[in-house]
Amino acid sequence: MKKILFIASILSFCILSFCSEKSSDAESKTEAQNKDFEIVKYNNPKTTSFLGVGLWAWPLPMDYDGDGDMDMLVSCPDKPFNGLYFFENTTGEDFPDFAPPVRLGDAIKNVQISHTEEGIKVNVPGAELVDFKEKLGSEEHVLFNAEELKKGFEKVRFNQWKMVDYDGDDDLDVIVGIDDWADYGWDNAFNEQGVWVNGPLHGFVFLLENVEGKYLNRGRLEAGGKMIDVYGAPSPNFADYDGDGDLDLICGEFLDRMTYFENTGTRENPRYKEGVFLKNETGLIRMDLEMIIPVAVDWDQDGHVDLVVGDEDGRVALIKNTGSLKDNVPQFDSPKYFRQQSDNLKFGALATPVSVDWDNDGDEDIITGNSAGYFAFIENLGGGDKPSWEEPKLLEADGKPIRIQADENGSIQGPAEAKWGYTTLSVADWDGDGNKDIVFNSIWGKIEWIRNTGSVLEAPQPIKVNRGKETATNPEWNWWNSAQDELVTQWRTTPVAIDWDSDGVMDLVMLDHEGYLSFFKGVNDNGQQAILPGKRIFYGEGTSVFTNKDKAENDESGPLRLNNAEAGGSGRRKIAVVDWDNDGDLDLLVNSVNVSLFENISQEPEKVVFIHKGPLSEKVLAGHTTSPTVVDWNKDGEWEVLAGAEDGHFYHFQR
Repeated sequence: MKKILFIASILSFCILSFCSEKSSDAESKTEAQNKDFEIVKYNNPKTTSFLGVGLWAWPLPMDYDGDGDMDMLVSCPDKPFNGLYFFENTTGEDFPDFAPPVRLGDAIKNVQISHTEEGIKVNVPGAELVDFKEKLGSEEHVLFNAEELKKGFEKVRFNQWKMVDYDGDDDLDVIVGIDDWADYGWDNAFNEQGVWVNGPLHGFVFLLENVEGKYLNRGRLEAGGKMIDVYGAPSPNFADYDGDGDLDLICGEFLDRMTYFENTGTRENPRYKEGVFLKNETGLIRMDLEMIIPVAVDWDQDGHVDLVVGDEDGRVALIKNTGSLKDNVPQFDSPKYFRQQSDNLKFGALATPVSVDWDNDGDEDIITGNSAGYFAFIENLGGGDKPSWEEPKLLEADGKPIRIQADENGSIQGPAEAKWGYTTLSVADWDGDGNKDIVFNSIWGKIEWIRNTGSVLEAPQPIKVNRGKETATNPEWNWWNSAQDELVTQWRTTPVAIDWDSDGVMDLVMLDHEGYLSFFKGVNDNGQQAILPGKRIFYGEGTSVFTNKDKAENDESGPLRLNNAEAGGSGRRKIAVVDWDNDGDLDLLVNSVNVSLFENISQEPEKVVFIHKGPLSEKVLAGHTTSPTVVDWNKDGEWEVLAGAEDGHFYHFQR
């Protein structure tokens, strides 16, 4: 009865709020609730997708539901898809299409799983998570003071605890992987030749020996007569990989490889040979991205210990142990990424979508980049305001996927970011031939374009700049300089290709080398599309200087500087240009905690004034960044927002 009365009272309140002219506060609250971002679904039961969480997968492979097959739990510590997720194996197969993710709770930071003779053990720094399947980390049993192991290290990012009977004495010891970033520093440490002058990442492995139930620190383990030191994030995994009865060691790293340390001693007295990278007939075994988290488990129960490995973009792969040896090194297959029944539309991490009818069939598709440096076409299969989507298809040139990567010296933040590309883009007919081309920026800060011939895509080429006698500009922290006719600006910021001045030639609107929003006028140079050097014609009213996370840094009007940071903090602004308020001029949608509006309040050829209106919603989509584009899926003539998020998912905002 109380429940009925409560519901009735709520309904009465809503009716009164709707009818009364004095209910502005309630109406505003309802409006705010309606204005929110919702994750975009595949809406396509006929397709499958890669098993994936958001940014950064920490896998916990286990038979979670007790039905005899291997399920997958994954902890995802980032925003906005933070959580501990359960992917059920519904078929019992070794490589199933897992069920969509079910959120079990919040993410568990630095969580690790060990498959031991006593069963699964799940650990966080300093503790075992008791009865994990039932309590999911709510109860800890302290094993050792985790802070003690960190003494002497200045900058620890990975702190990974595992359990194993290290010395064959029938009790479980603790193995700890700790990294240190102190030598590496972080930012802007290349010399003029492009050589990183700071140190490498370090990754060490400690043994805490179980002596009558107490854990004694035996220090760092050695291999080949020297301390084990891999390239960050060591993720240590002990198992008998080569089938000789003792325990060997495989470590991961912050990048994409795994190192094998053979035990040349005995089960009771291990001695480790110098490490070698795992490889097979195709070469080094590498993950597609980095920040990898390998876990040792006999996944297919064939008697050979495999590796289940989490990747930076939220995917998880199986690296199968074939059971064979070559030069006494176990042979593994190349990574094979697990699949799931399609659920949330996703493309890697830090997705950067543009809505466009790419295939000319009358609906809005998505062309998108991501942190891995790929480009993809996501086909809209129809469905009106709730489109059905095809799985992302990598765009190719010359028969292979187009991929931009930093390699050793393309990221201002150093060689630890070698696998990242951070492609961000717009789509327009850049060369005027009637076909939609792709104009993009990346981790390098080079503005390039991919020509669409109508039948194939060509390899990326630089946007041409007509400078005359003016010297080329580059961010002052770049170790390299652009060519005189190339445009190099700040990294990871959108080049908006648009005919801003309506003269029939494509222009660029984007951040310049110092973070000011600038107009790069398009010109025709002997039949080729080119641009002129940028002009700072855009101004902010009341506030004109911002951080890369959309925080105002002053209270003065002036040239609009969307990022005042330097080096690794520079760039990072994702922009869409649209008449958001339907008043006949072009406004800006810019990344923020979700997406912020800069309203155009005054426009002349040499001065365009914007006022910062702030985020469209209170919902947090960004740990680092988002990337907006506009859509009109319901075809009502009102623009909606589609935001690519850090977790690789897409979020739809309909007003």
